[in-house]
Amino acid sequence: MKRLKIEQAFAQESLDKIYDLYMEAFPKEERKPFEMMLQKQQEGSMALYALTDEQGVFVGLAIFVFGGDMALLDYFAIEPEFRNQGVGTRALGQLQQLFPGKRFFLEIESTYEQCEDAPNRARRKHFYLQNSMTPQDYLIRLFGVEMEILTYQCQVTYEEYYSVYEGICTPAMLHNVQFLRNLE
Repeated sequence: MKRLKIEQAFAQESLDKIYDLYMEAFPKEERKPFEMMLQKQQEGSMALYALTDEQGVFVGLAIFVFGGDMALLDYFAIEPEFRNQGVGTRALGQLQQLFPGKRFFLEIESTYEQCEDAPNRARRKHFYLQNSMTPQDYLIRLFGVEMEILTYQCQVTYEEYYSVYEGICTPAMLHNVQFLRNLE
């Protein structure tokens, strides 16, 4: 598999594939309402991308939230049958270049929290660190989940991070986006 095709999804067939992988790949407590994301895509503050191979086979999804000069890779997943084949590495490299002039960053579940999913969290963090992402020096709590922020060739303060959510969340929802602590 060479270069992936990354296209913003508007067709129902692509949106259905994104939805199915989204529901499989992310725990309920970390999922935003899909209808809300579709609405925010129409408004321009979010974008849902289908990742396909050279034959047009759906291999993954990337969902972004935009705020000012920032692009938050909110959700990123590869179809199970394409995992551990370098597809995620290729996709992430292309996604990091997708929005020139925007600061690229993402959230991952905290590796500082002891839990039964700790090995998977460490594996995901290692993947991102191997792909040029850099951890920020603070943790946040997002809808009850302790998260780390990783950036690509930039810095993002908590206040800047929070401002991205101000663009997509209602005021009542924003109380679920909280600074947790500095790591130093």
